[in-house]
Amino acid sequence: MSWLDGRERWAFLVLAYALLAISAGAAALMDPPRGAVPWPVPAGAAAVWIAPIAWLHSRRDRFRALVVAHYLVLIALAGALVAASAAFTVFAAIGYPLAIGMLPARLVMAGVTVTAVVNVAAQAGPGDRTALLTVIAGVAVPLVVAGWYVSAEHDKRRRLIERLRAAMAENAGLHARLLDQARRAGVLDERHRVAGEIHDTVAQDLVALIGQLDAAGRATHDTVRRRHLGQAAELARRGLAETRRSVRALRPGPLEDAELPDALGRLAESWSRASGVDLAFEVAGTPVALSTDVETTLFRVAQEALANVAKHARATRAGLTLSYTDDLVLLDIRDDGLGFDSQTPTDGFGLDGMRQRVRGVGGTLEIESEPGHGTAIAAAVPAIPSIPAIPAE
Repeated sequence: MSWLDGRERWAFLVLAYALLAISAGAAALMDPPRGAVPWPVPAGAAAVWIAPIAWLHSRRDRFRALVVAHYLVLIALAGALVAASAAFTVFAAIGYPLAIGMLPARLVMAGVTVTAVVNVAAQAGPGDRTALLTVIAGVAVPLVVAGWYVSAEHDKRRRLIERLRAAMAENAGLHARLLDQARRAGVLDERHRVAGEIHDTVAQDLVALIGQLDAAGRATHDTVRRRHLGQAAELARRGLAETRRSVRALRPGPLEDAELPDALGRLAESWSRASGVDLAFEVAGTPVALSTDVETTLFRVAQEALANVAKHARATRAGLTLSYTDDLVLLDIRDDGLGFDSQTPTDGFGLDGMRQRVRGVGGTLEIESEPGHGTAIAAAVPAIPSIPAIPAE
């Protein structure tokens, strides 16, 4: 029960008794008690009948039928009092606020109309009956019907608003869950990105670094040893630089100051020198500037594929081809090494990382390999052009 509702019920009770007292005082001055049933009798009955108003008001939603019955009896007593003395017209007016405050929404207009009809009928003389019936038929009945219709529409709108509020609350909960899922997905994507960057850069450089240090340890001549140690130092510096770039989520170092064909050419030359495998690099078609994501993906795929060749293939020759077409950019890496069963699941991050990178830019990755017959990896990605920078004004 609200603060206002707790005082409203007592306001109705006090108002009803006040109007009854005012009407009784006026009637005592204007119309002394007379007739078969003097007005003090229905006035006393009305005083008793008013008493439950406060109790009924707080329970009007649970005992609607009882509230309606109590209201009708109260209006009937008011009509009897008005018939006994016109002074009780003041008391009969209590029917209007009680109809609004206690009756169900669809019966408010009906209660107001009944109160008005009872007031008019109680004061009508014998010659006014025909006019009274006309008023009831032409005014009262349409008002009751209109009130019922308006209240019904109000109930429909209220129910619709409640459903909309429930739907909005449900949508708010769903939105919160989606935001939480998006946040979790973003965290997982970032973890995967960092893992991929570390695998493609630091891990590969560390493997090559270990190889150079092993070679330096096995070398018998100082010149050869110094050459391996120099390459190891270069790999260490490059790994440190790539680590910093990965943390800042920048594109690979070779792409920062060179186009993709040039960066792949440098990668091929450096890889061939470090691995001792003969690598043929070719560019087909007319090179175009691609978006950063596409160029980064192709470079990382080439980097990972060549690292796999160096670690596992035991190849003597390899090939790297970059092809530009109207709609696609193709990257092919092939070797004549040991090969493997491409249908057998692998535990490494490399192949899955390449597939995810290529799918991330809307491309496809095909791997063909058989034991003893080498490996061929083909990546095809959309030729998404780079967006030119807008010059500052």
